[in-house]
Amino acid sequence: MTITLEQLNATSQAEFTALLDGTYEHSPWVAEAAWAKRPFPSLAALKLALVQAVRDAGERAQLKLIRAHPELAGKAMLSKTLTAESTNEQGKAGLTDCTPEELATIQRLNADYNAKFGFPFILAVRGPRGTGLSKAEIIATFARRLDHHPDYERAEALRNIHRIAEIRLADKFGESPELGNLVWDWAEKLSAHSDPGYAERGELTVTYLTDAHRACAQRLAHWMRSDCGFDEVEIDAVGNVVGVYHGSDRGAGNAKRLLTGSHYDTVRSGGKYDGRLGIFVPMACVRELHRAGRRLPFGFEVVGFAEEEGQRYKAVFLGSGALTGHFDPAWLEQKDADGISMRQAMEHAGLCIADIPKLQRDPAKYLGFVEVHIEQGPVLNELDLPLGIVTSINGNARFLGEIVGMASHAGTTPMDRRRDAACAVAELALFVETRAGAVPDLVATMGMLEVPNGSINVVPGRCKFSLDIRATTNEVRDACIADVRAELARICEQRSLHFKLEETVRAAAAPSDPAWMRRWECAVQALGLPLFHMPSGAGHDAMKLHERMPQAMLFQRGLNAGISHNPLESITNHDTELCVRAFQNLLDNLATETP
Repeated sequence: MTITLEQLNATSQAEFTALLDGTYEHSPWVAEAAWAKRPFPSLAALKLALVQAVRDAGERAQLKLIRAHPELAGKAMLSKTLTAESTNEQGKAGLTDCTPEELATIQRLNADYNAKFGFPFILAVRGPRGTGLSKAEIIATFARRLDHHPDYERAEALRNIHRIAEIRLADKFGESPELGNLVWDWAEKLSAHSDPGYAERGELTVTYLTDAHRACAQRLAHWMRSDCGFDEVEIDAVGNVVGVYHGSDRGAGNAKRLLTGSHYDTVRSGGKYDGRLGIFVPMACVRELHRAGRRLPFGFEVVGFAEEEGQRYKAVFLGSGALTGHFDPAWLEQKDADGISMRQAMEHAGLCIADIPKLQRDPAKYLGFVEVHIEQGPVLNELDLPLGIVTSINGNARFLGEIVGMASHAGTTPMDRRRDAACAVAELALFVETRAGAVPDLVATMGMLEVPNGSINVVPGRCKFSLDIRATTNEVRDACIADVRAELARICEQRSLHFKLEETVRAAAAPSDPAWMRRWECAVQALGLPLFHMPSGAGHDAMKLHERMPQAMLFQRGLNAGISHNPLESITNHDTELCVRAFQNLLDNLATETP
């Protein structure tokens, strides 16, 4: 029997708890605590109330909740004493039908895990799509999480418990995240295309204008036409996939459009949702508009940007930059690792290079630019929030540096006579860490450290390093850069060294437009979700469009601590359903504003 929110909101605490029985394994106290938060405007609000009840209960109660769960393929499964919910979940994942070898592996992992953490391994085995993880995925996740710190793993266990509860609630309410499933399925199908050398290993890599990249463009264009009902679809002169769904005022000379989209290229061995989520979500919105026979009072333009990551050529934001008039013709002569120039790659793909200047958009014809994106970080995941509103895309600056001292014998050079370049870089790295950590929303990273021709018995005479500094405002970023430069000079003066520091990239911060942020706020609040504002530390296509029109972004939570640029990058169908619904709310609200 399915239940409804109206039914839950009208019940006593005892009835409420009984209706939600089994949502949290052997732990009715979670529902009892959440009951006081009624009435719930949405299922999402109910989920958050249950999450908050667990959060407020403290560590002892949380550990009790974790320990209330059975081991995977453990004694309870073998003795058939699992709850109905756990039996269903372990069955969907095939754990009730393990080979002797698989069972032995899982039992060994169970023993190792319990010995290290003192509680059972918890995994939402029905997976991000709800259809069940494979046994190979379960075993791989089991092994990976054995390396976690106990505090982190306790939090990861709780996050999986909340995911299990989310799936069980969907069953109780008879609700299926159809739009979230649609986006998930598109992402899975598009990930079938990967560059050679990576495809063979089951890894996802799609770089600019490779065969896999062009196949992705064709697939996106096909879905826009056949699945979604866009009025116009084209692959433009730089390989962007552009779909237009005309508004009700199509014939008006001053008809404006809302612009959205993200990129479909990937980093090497990347994830399936970085960039692509921001194409699929608005595609799903157009599909629903078309199926309803509905037109908005403005046009809707969705762009799958051909390039954002700068992996094949040293040209980032190539796709969105073409729309802002910032395509640099000098890029055409860049060559990839195989000696193929960008010009040759474009000509081979059948793109018309002469038409690139025509791609520049007139800001007067657009209402603005919005983008949805996977967060690519741990914040929403740690807060158990599905969506976050971006306040600003951090401005960043990147540098390549080198400190030069004197290489000398490690055994015969006294410690007070050394000119050690590596120690100087290490000292600078600690300063960078401390300086950035003292200011909110400022981050700084020295991601590459290299001692050229280093040897175990030689005092390093040279050390190369990279520096990446990002902040929500240019002023905060530049103040940090100035302090780092000054500290670098001081260190080298004190140690009798000299240095070089070359700036390679600088991008201005892109604060979200206040009016568009408010539109995202209204769209999220309508789902019964709390508002959470956060900066983006990563760069996005919205940074380029910001140079020509107002922009604002919405983040969706990622799984696995929000990891991105990594095969472990993942999302859930329920979070994605909320993301699509939020975008639909934004479109509906904008329709009421537009004359």
